[in-house]
Amino acid sequence: MNDKVISIGALAKKLEMSQRTIRYYEEIGLLNSIKRIEGGRRVYTDVDLRRLKLIKRLKIMGMTLSEMQELEAMWAIEKSNEKVLKRLSELLGNHLKRIDDRIADLDILRNEITEYQERIQTKIGK
Repeated sequence: MNDKVISIGALAKKLEMSQRTIRYYEEIGLLNSIKRIEGGRRVYTDVDLRRLKLIKRLKIMGMTLSEMQELEAMWAIEKSNEKVLKRLSELLGNHLKRIDDRIADLDILRNEITEYQERIQTKIGK
């Protein structure tokens, strides 16, 4: 294990996220391996960096913090990647379905706007 530690400021800069966000993830249990040095100052490791990168990636994919907390709680109880990954796959499948539904709705909207625009152009003689 690499014992190299990084400050919260350097970690925040590296991940392009605020220090407050990092602290919040710790508060809600998504980041729970935080070490402290003299004076109670937080220091972070490569494990924390990888965890925050995963959280950031899952957020980009549309997962909510409560869904991530569910996965974290499941891991704490089950200690099984298989069960956690199965649930993650299910959650991501749900997000894909919502995205597909939204794309279909947007396609309908796009067609309606295009038709309306064509009618307007016909009325103004272009």
